[in-house]
Amino acid sequence: MIAIAGAKGGCGKTTTTLGLAEAFGRGGTPALAVDADRQLPNLHVRGGIDREPTLAAARGEDDVLQVAQRDPRSSNVALLPAPKPSSQLDTEAALDRLAPDSVQSLIDCPSGAGPDVVDPLSVADGVIVVTTADDRSLDAAETTIEMANRLGVPVLGAIINRSSDVPETVRSWVDVPVLGVVPEIDDPLSSDDSRAVYDEIVRTLRTKNAAARTPPASADELLGTGIDALDRRLGGGVPPGTVVALTADPASQSEQLLYQTTAVRGSLYVTTRRSERNVDRAIEASTLETGSPTVRRIDGEGSALFDRFRDLLDKVPDGANLLVDTASALERRDREAYVAFMNDLKDGMVETDGVAVLHCPTRTVPENREITTHFADVVLELETVSPGVDADVEHYLSVPKHRADCGFSETIELRFDGTSNAITVPADEELAAGSDSGVAGERRADE
Repeated sequence: MIAIAGAKGGCGKTTTTLGLAEAFGRGGTPALAVDADRQLPNLHVRGGIDREPTLAAARGEDDVLQVAQRDPRSSNVALLPAPKPSSQLDTEAALDRLAPDSVQSLIDCPSGAGPDVVDPLSVADGVIVVTTADDRSLDAAETTIEMANRLGVPVLGAIINRSSDVPETVRSWVDVPVLGVVPEIDDPLSSDDSRAVYDEIVRTLRTKNAAARTPPASADELLGTGIDALDRRLGGGVPPGTVVALTADPASQSEQLLYQTTAVRGSLYVTTRRSERNVDRAIEASTLETGSPTVRRIDGEGSALFDRFRDLLDKVPDGANLLVDTASALERRDREAYVAFMNDLKDGMVETDGVAVLHCPTRTVPENREITTHFADVVLELETVSPGVDADVEHYLSVPKHRADCGFSETIELRFDGTSNAITVPADEELAAGSDSGVAGERRADE
């Protein structure tokens, strides 16, 4: 059950509720849109249905779909108007029993920040914050986010209505990814452009909801890295609290490995070089399966850089990924300060049962790189080999360090296959340590 909320009236909550419900319907998931705004109900108006029957007529999930009316634009979507203000219905209790397992429920919340909003938020599994780009709406959206945090309701992300870009204010919100930007259109529910935005948001939600509903792993469980061949070799992944150092040439495909880790769970992607927008674009353009990480850029001189990073570290959710691209900007700082930072990073991952991945380019190795690899529980080395003209570039992943698996000696060949939308592995996926042919054999002989 997803609440669609925004403290300012007129920001487009009802249209967003209908747009997402119909997008779920187009994607094959039956959806139920429920109006929880008893004072200013609008779902029946925008949805083109009768004012009655309302939520008050639905006594439980067994008959909710019989009471709800069919959306004129989608046979896979049902609409349920809000009870009239005179009704004595307990809205929270009524919503709490309207959660058919086979139906995606969306609640159109009232505006403001009072008890009327608390009721639907309290029963929701997550909330999507809706705003326009004007300052009043953005301030109201921040109020909604604060309410959700106080109630312990996960904020799945934000949708920007009637805009062509993401406001800088929204980019500064931590743990609130932008799900989509809906342009200024007379009728967003009928426009192909806005429908495409809603469809993409639903695809993102399916990935995010699966990650959000996965409880943090216990100490004896393993967390997948998203690199299938590696996870299989590691028996499922790495322990919670693991710090990984990924070393690779800057001209390699190592960033694609970072992008793919975002598909397995919620992720905070910290960039020290590229802008947030450029990282977002790169992840969206990847042909691999990816998630929708929250991207934040940090910069600064001296200890200020570590302070900004610690502020973000304090906000990493339980069981999430923390991706640092690249770690070189941190490794070039004062040695003692970097050691203290790495201790804090490790403590933070252990406390949250998460996984940190530090992207470490090898073209110019900072002096403190040995501190990174010393602290890291797992070190991954990606080697890129170009056999020559008209030959495919080859990628080999090795694990020279793994505290929990001292016996790891294989080298894994990776293929970045855009047609399969995943990292795939050849049939001879793990080249034997004793191989006497190819690059792996040469590398083993050198060792």
